[in-house]
Amino acid sequence: MSMTTEDIKAALSKVIDPNTGKDLVSSKSVKNIKIDGADVSLDVELGYPAKSQIEGIRAAATAAVVAVAGTGKLSINVYSKIVAHAVQRGIKLMPNVKNIIAVASGKGGVGKSTTAVNLALALSAEGASVGILDADIYGPSQPMMMGISGKPETKDGKTMEPLENHGLQVSSIGFMINPDEPMVWRGPIVTQALQQLLEQTNWRDLDYLIVDMPPGTGDVQLTLSQKVPVTGAVIVTTPQDIALLDARKGLKMFEKVGIPILGIVENMSIHVCTNCGHAEHIFGEGGGQKMCDEYGVDFLGGLPLTMSIRQQADSGTPTVVADPEGKIAVIYKEIARKIAIKVAEKAKDMTSKFPTITVQNT
Repeated sequence: MSMTTEDIKAALSKVIDPNTGKDLVSSKSVKNIKIDGADVSLDVELGYPAKSQIEGIRAAATAAVVAVAGTGKLSINVYSKIVAHAVQRGIKLMPNVKNIIAVASGKGGVGKSTTAVNLALALSAEGASVGILDADIYGPSQPMMMGISGKPETKDGKTMEPLENHGLQVSSIGFMINPDEPMVWRGPIVTQALQQLLEQTNWRDLDYLIVDMPPGTGDVQLTLSQKVPVTGAVIVTTPQDIALLDARKGLKMFEKVGIPILGIVENMSIHVCTNCGHAEHIFGEGGGQKMCDEYGVDFLGGLPLTMSIRQQADSGTPTVVADPEGKIAVIYKEIARKIAIKVAEKAKDMTSKFPTITVQNT
């Protein structure tokens, strides 16, 4: 009896993507099944960057299809395809930027900027095209964390080119001012500066733009929610009660303006003494998970309180590039993958499919 497309689908319906927890058929990842006698070819399309995952998924799919009686030559192409997803109602997507992810915190000092840059680098390491926008106008830290100095160039006198390092495109007010110069600006000027940084930077075909937000729920956050097409937000906190109190405010703010919460990252979850190995929850225990349970959002992961994360960020080589195979880099990569999968599961942006309707008098 000859093999059919349904036989192939039945076999692949038992292959579970370890990252999404869904089988390859129900998730609509299987494409272009072709049968030529006993030979089979097909594509497996993943909606998230998965450079390190492709071989494992291909091996599992291959084993499943080979088990189908009569399979001859087999070709399975596994690849990632990142698309634009829906944003707040009434806001158009930016050209050359598919998905904007805001990384926010209710208060300062919880490691938000360090988290933002490492998540951006983790997505890039998995094969995505990634940029990072330093939206903390009063306290820009991405130039130091990314190890970038110098000023952006302009080719037309109106827009500027992003500066680059470690494979990321970066824009920050910090590239345009003296590092010791305080930004003594009122709110309207700050929000205008943010919009200019975002819209007048020549981002080049980004799958993800990570926005490192200033702490709090002020002018910049309001501008972002009202005028910038944001795919989703990640809240960074520590287990400390006072940090969680402010993180809740940030979470509720995004909910009010219609920006989905992709999840919560808990920084400084635990400290392990480098001398004796004693583990201690300096800032409390389980606060991030408790907040997730309370609001029905995902706990993306916890990072330890460790000197290396701070040292690597301060030196301009954040953990994901300084020690890419280390335990902490693996945690950042797992969190980044969860975020990308959450984005991939959102509704796709269909505005480009709609016809343009023009009303004119005749």
